[in-house]
Amino acid sequence: MKKIFQYLKPYLWAMALGVLIKFTGTVMDLFLPSILAHVIDDVAPTGNVRMVIFWGVVMVICAIIAVSFNIIANRFAARVARDTTRAVRQDLYDKITALSCGQVDSIGIPSLISRITSDTYNIHHMIGMIQRIGIRAPILLLGSIIITLFMDWRLALVLIGTIPFMAAVVFYITRKGIPLYTALQQNVDKLVRVVRENAVGIRVIKALSKTEYEKNRFDGVNRDVVEKETTAGTVMAVTNPMMNLLLNLGMTLTILVGAYLVNAGVSEPGTILGFTSYFTIILGAVMAISRIFVNLSKGSASANRIAFVLDMPEDLQLMAPDHIDTDDHILFENVSFSYLKQKDNLKNISFSLKKGETLGIIGSTGCGKTTVVHLLMRLYDRDKGTIRINGDDVRSIPYEKLHTMFGVVFQNDVLFADTIAENISFGRDLTMEEMENAARWAQAEEFIESQDARFEHELTIRGSNLSGGQRQRLLISRALAGKPDILILDDSSSALDYRTDAALRGAIRENFENTTSIIIAQRISSIMHADHILVLENGEAIGYGTHDELMESCESYREISRSQMGDGKKEEVTA
Repeated sequence: MKKIFQYLKPYLWAMALGVLIKFTGTVMDLFLPSILAHVIDDVAPTGNVRMVIFWGVVMVICAIIAVSFNIIANRFAARVARDTTRAVRQDLYDKITALSCGQVDSIGIPSLISRITSDTYNIHHMIGMIQRIGIRAPILLLGSIIITLFMDWRLALVLIGTIPFMAAVVFYITRKGIPLYTALQQNVDKLVRVVRENAVGIRVIKALSKTEYEKNRFDGVNRDVVEKETTAGTVMAVTNPMMNLLLNLGMTLTILVGAYLVNAGVSEPGTILGFTSYFTIILGAVMAISRIFVNLSKGSASANRIAFVLDMPEDLQLMAPDHIDTDDHILFENVSFSYLKQKDNLKNISFSLKKGETLGIIGSTGCGKTTVVHLLMRLYDRDKGTIRINGDDVRSIPYEKLHTMFGVVFQNDVLFADTIAENISFGRDLTMEEMENAARWAQAEEFIESQDARFEHELTIRGSNLSGGQRQRLLISRALAGKPDILILDDSSSALDYRTDAALRGAIRENFENTTSIIIAQRISSIMHADHILVLENGEAIGYGTHDELMESCESYREISRSQMGDGKKEEVTA
């Protein structure tokens, strides 16, 4: 909660003004029952119609001021809640984008989505309610108690006697509520995860006729959310009936004591009427306070989840400059890494590349091919060994400089619901000529030109209105458009036919001769012309060399080549 309060500091003046206006309007509300009691006990018995009308006008003015000021104060509250939540959401988004891949993995993308959506909504609701009702209700409660003390202290003591019991109920239920709402939000994370998986994998689900299976899976998670929400709601719902019970008992006692006092001639009927009015105000105020504590429980649980992310330390710290003189553009020396820090996903990987050379990486699924480029781009930090670019340890290169060195197409990369031009440019303010060149090199020019709007053609989410090969060529266009120092293609040509793949490799050789390339592939033809080829198996290098060298020395590589290409000879395909 402390983290959220820091976001309220810029709006303290607006909150203070809102509190002042809200206070004035609420005091006007408090005057009405006492004026009514005064009219009944003191003015009406005199038969002075003018005074009755006068006090009636006063009551109308008080009512108008109360309504107007409360509306104005509520508008202030809405603005503060809106602006604060927007700031929290923006900082949370910035923090999420700055988290290391390891930190994202530990929290989970569905949980992060839930925190930036439903948790920030709970914060918005809590801040707004605290300003609107959180100010008004305590003023009504305390003001009513103070006024009733002046009206008749004996009746007021009956009322005050119920307050410790109400406080105990609120304290107990709030203490129970926060953990319950925390558990509820965790189940919402699971719900978001299932929905996200179903949305992404909708084609697979339909193709394999697993719609009913996924419905049942969603139903199970949905039931868990409903169960947790019901449990939390049931506990928090105890507040209202308990408050009603205590206040109604207090009101019953007040009427009984008041009747006795009136009968004894020490109190007036108007006082009793005013007392019942104030009791009604107090009842409404206590009900409002109970609702505040319900929302406070939700908001506190959400605030803690948001603060957990905002307070996460920077995982990948920038090291002091560490440079060695070398001719190698990229250097891996005995690099080992484990995602879960239990078993190495990569073990003792070493290779070096000169400027403009190409490294091909091949191996079975899960052998660590993609992990190599993750470590090179410092999406994760290696556990052992050294990784250098131009002699600099990657841990000593500032992120903004490091990541601009790369043009990359990941294995499961994303196209956005925008134009082809925006997907290629990707906020880099590229000229049309640069985008056209990138599309031509990536063999995407033909299908782009076939669109009526060409580069202004709108893509759907994830580029679902393109074929698999078109998506890959568009992603490669994005990677090539910035003329990167290091080009990474992670299984990015799997949907391309052999001729298009060969043409792509030819265009890269011709136009990116000073770019160092790392190509991860499942088929030999995509990497056999590379200057170096790294063969991985279970995270270890079992072969390293050229195609011809590996055909002689590496049995696994030879088997892959024979299974794909027959005798394993280099294909004579020119771009």
